[in-house]
Amino acid sequence: MLEEITTYFPDLTEDQKDKFTRLKDLYKDWNLKINVVSRKDIDEIYTRHVLHSLGIAKVQPFLPDSKVMDVGTGGGFPGVPLAILFPEVEFHLVDSIGKKIKVVNEVAEGLGLENVKTFNCRVEEINGQYDFIVSRAVAQMETFVRWVKGKIAKKNKHELKNGILYLKGGDLTEELSIYQTAKIHPLSDYFKEDFFETKSVVYLPMKYKG
Repeated sequence: MLEEITTYFPDLTEDQKDKFTRLKDLYKDWNLKINVVSRKDIDEIYTRHVLHSLGIAKVQPFLPDSKVMDVGTGGGFPGVPLAILFPEVEFHLVDSIGKKIKVVNEVAEGLGLENVKTFNCRVEEINGQYDFIVSRAVAQMETFVRWVKGKIAKKNKHELKNGILYLKGGDLTEELSIYQTAKIHPLSDYFKEDFFETKSVVYLPMKYKG
């Protein structure tokens, strides 16, 4: 239900509400052709996918004219919901699996998202630099950091320094032990649904040499 989103994001415009409303039917339709969301999750798409994605916005809202890359976007999460929420931010959604990018393209086109570009390749092949890199648990943090090396812009304009905002679940103590600057933001601090009890946004600012 759209109310799940408007409860936590009460300042949505009518256009944003319209896009979030239409998103569910677009995914339901495309999911029948190309399965990008598990069958049991499609009915819970607002909680398990849309709201989960928007948890990143609770940790760091993106400023206009920022550039954000979503690595391993799959069916478009977290990139598509974030692109609806931040229409003046440029989002690059990357996935190495062509059929998933096809769904993202169709959904973005269906919603009229002009701030979304998609790339069917490995992230290592991307040359741009971004204020933030977002993702939803596509790899261990150490692997992920290696993938995105050199892709974070040096100039900061947000409250948080440029870096990675990563949606992860479970106990992250061991995985993050080598990152002294990593900060875990439990999503249960922002959302009351049981689904978020074990979910977090991990923020990792990127260091620069010289």
